[in-house]
Amino acid sequence: MTQSLQEQFTPESECFGCGPKNPHGLHLKSIVEGDSVVALWKPEAHHHAFPDVLNGGIIGSILDCHCNWTAAWALMQANGESTPPCTVTATYTIALKKPTPMDQALRLVAHCVTINDSKRCAHIEASLYAGDTLCATAHGDFVAVKPNHPAYYKHSET
Repeated sequence: MTQSLQEQFTPESECFGCGPKNPHGLHLKSIVEGDSVVALWKPEAHHHAFPDVLNGGIIGSILDCHCNWTAAWALMQANGESTPPCTVTATYTIALKKPTPMDQALRLVAHCVTINDSKRCAHIEASLYAGDTLCATAHGDFVAVKPNHPAYYKHSET
């Protein structure tokens, strides 16, 4: 099995959406597949909004984290680095297209649309599917931060 970006680069992260070490987190695992970053994620009973329908805030969380990791991966590639930069969400928009069912694994697919001239900001688009049904989309800008930013982490500490 391929190791996720989170497991490879931030195994000690406690991020709610994607941190491997958060015992109450969502444990999203983003994996590079060609030009896209893909994740399969299965909701649990306590993630519902209504019977058999996933909570919109949970959808936002997994799309936000997945887009962030897609941006980090794209910026790492664009800058020729061996580790991804620490990125944060500058803007993102979620569109809930259809009720998202709880009874199956969901597939998230994201890709980088553009990287700005300074190679510090990536615009990402993503989709969330239940089977062949498009349930939600996201797009946003994700920025690499420097060591003085409160969200910054050092890869050597992980």
